[in-house]
Amino acid sequence: MTSLVPVRAETADLREVEQRVLWLATAMIDHANRVRPNSSGLKVGGHQASCASMVSIMTALYFEHLTAADRVSVKPHASPVLHAINYLLGSLDEEHLTTLREYGGVQSYPSRTKDPDPADYSTGSVGIGATAPIWGAVARRYVDTHGGGAGTGRQYSLLGDAELDEGACWEAILDPTVADLGEVVWIVDLNRQSLDRVVPNIAANRLQGMFTAAGWQVITLKYGQVLEELFTRPGGAALRERIDGMSNPEYQRLLRCTPQQLRERIPSGDDAIERLLSDVDDETLAVAIRNLGGHDLDALDSAFKSIDDTRPTVIFAYTIKGYGLATEGHPQNHGSLLGEEQMRQLAGQVGADLDDPWHRFADDSPAGKRCAETASRLSRRERARVKPPKLPTDIGRTPSGTTTTQAALGRTLLDLTRESPEAAERIVTLAPDVSSTTNLGGWLNKVGVWSPSERVDWFADDAETILHWRERPAGQHIELGIAETNLVSLLGELGSTWSRWGQPLLPIGVVYDCFLGRALEPWSFGVYGGGQSILVGTPSGVSLAPEGGAHQSVGTPSIGLEQPGVTSYEPAFAVDAEWCLLEAMSQLGKTGGSSSYLRLSTRPVDQSLASVPSDPAARERRRRQVVGGAYALRRDPDPQVTLVGMGALMTETLAAADRLADQGVGADVVCVTSADLLFRAHRGDADRGVLDQVFPADRARPMVTVLDGHPHALAFLAGVNRIQAVHLGVTGFGQSGSLEDVYRHHGLDTSTIIRAALDVTHR
Repeated sequence: MTSLVPVRAETADLREVEQRVLWLATAMIDHANRVRPNSSGLKVGGHQASCASMVSIMTALYFEHLTAADRVSVKPHASPVLHAINYLLGSLDEEHLTTLREYGGVQSYPSRTKDPDPADYSTGSVGIGATAPIWGAVARRYVDTHGGGAGTGRQYSLLGDAELDEGACWEAILDPTVADLGEVVWIVDLNRQSLDRVVPNIAANRLQGMFTAAGWQVITLKYGQVLEELFTRPGGAALRERIDGMSNPEYQRLLRCTPQQLRERIPSGDDAIERLLSDVDDETLAVAIRNLGGHDLDALDSAFKSIDDTRPTVIFAYTIKGYGLATEGHPQNHGSLLGEEQMRQLAGQVGADLDDPWHRFADDSPAGKRCAETASRLSRRERARVKPPKLPTDIGRTPSGTTTTQAALGRTLLDLTRESPEAAERIVTLAPDVSSTTNLGGWLNKVGVWSPSERVDWFADDAETILHWRERPAGQHIELGIAETNLVSLLGELGSTWSRWGQPLLPIGVVYDCFLGRALEPWSFGVYGGGQSILVGTPSGVSLAPEGGAHQSVGTPSIGLEQPGVTSYEPAFAVDAEWCLLEAMSQLGKTGGSSSYLRLSTRPVDQSLASVPSDPAARERRRRQVVGGAYALRRDPDPQVTLVGMGALMTETLAAADRLADQGVGADVVCVTSADLLFRAHRGDADRGVLDQVFPADRARPMVTVLDGHPHALAFLAGVNRIQAVHLGVTGFGQSGSLEDVYRHHGLDTSTIIRAALDVTHR
């Protein structure tokens, strides 16, 4: 397409770069689908149209305005545009251009950890990648107020308009923290198409009003220079009103019309518009109807220059899906691919060669010089990485009396402020308005609440106020609203500071365990993107009996076992919780590190049941087994059955062993702390040391497993030595009631465990 948009001489080279980016992105997808051998015959896929609508925006941003300090989240389907830009900037080798969606090649969507070229944020989970720069901004500010070194820079998010359908976007926008983040800039690719259709009612005005109400600066780029010039002519006001009043589908249909059809359709009976169009030649008319602000480099330049850095900004850039391609504006162009002849037409249009598609610009050409200058401007120095602090493996406390694993969380954090202050300074805790109910109150009183600036605590002199809310830059607890998505999204970014700025943190997020499923996707995506963190689910299970079924988690032990990049723990005793937490923290903030999930309980448990060895060597052996997944709590001289418990149900498991012994039935008792680690060992993905110590073949007996969750989580243990087994757990929604009544209802009580043991030993 020959552009009739007036081009300033100083940006003619930028237009050339824009056209080359369009070509390279389109050609990468073409090669992956049409040229590269494909033995399976399955469509490789790619999104040429979705890339095309972003090309002008990304060209203007990267080649004119971006700085090395800035970070950009690129919408998933525009990943080839990012790779094309990185190629022109010299940060992606030509050999990778032919590997889109190939095993070991460039990824379908931008990935911080898997792509061979730089990506600031992993995207692909709709809405989650879009919001990541918000939490990246908070993480940067947190690091900067705790020792510095994170620098400055804007946080850009390039997202499709359909992503604004995702609740994650609005949960983030509405969090009170966000209104102060002036470095956050969202650019919405407003192409008004989804996967299947032209969306009839995008209602841009309503979206703009919602952002304005949230305190954002709103910039709208609707029309380009050609249309704006037409609007100044006689009949121009009527033309603007006519186009403004069109539905999205009607406007999109115009993109598929001939010039003669445009002259018939656009006026809609308005003589002034008809006279105006009669003075416009066919070529200019075809260009004008496509002349939207998101494809106008001058309009984009003005928008970027007008960003107000005192508050977050959203730019609504009107675009055309498939702009410049043969599929331009087609309602089903989302996943469509250009044929060979269409690719050759595009090559002629942009000055490329389909048979030799990967040429860069000559170094001494204006476009080549712009690429070199941009590459120099965006070059980032390698940051030295601070080593994570050394953590103790055992604080040495042996809890007595009755307490909960949830209480052990707060106790361990406080202990670290004395036993390992260097490590404690790296801890940052997060909660969605549940700090006091998850035993973080003492820690919060000790370290304070993080805020970019000091705020007055108006209750500091109130003697009856137990939780002291001291907000200051040195605080180490971040309290968000009740949206778990925001919490775990920030958790992922705080867990990435070691790789972004070389400053490792030890981020710990606390949520009610029943809401883990709500938080799982964004947390999982943060883990995928390299964020290393600890997520604590507490209180958990039907042990939360009085709260009723809605707050009783069932499937979370299985979720923890199955989540990639995460080690799951469910300790039974306070000392186990301490050891597991310290082990989880030791895996954070480093290459090869990992995240962890701790499932804790508010059920008070007699700590003497843990039988912690007093001998230092035996205690250390116990600790190693605890963090390795399980330990033998009791060994009978002549066992007939093995009782395996996890978490809060160890009390009933041990009571059942005592009553079985009274009946002459000996039982080994095993306490599982991580079904996850045991399953990995069983599969051969990890060392079998603890598994063989706890479940030796010579003591293989019929087994009963019991946990406060779905029995599936421990069912695999029967396969370790291929023995008969009964698996007790929760398979239905919870009930309100006393602990005894609820356990009995679900078959978790001591008597049910005994009956199961007797049944399995007599099969």
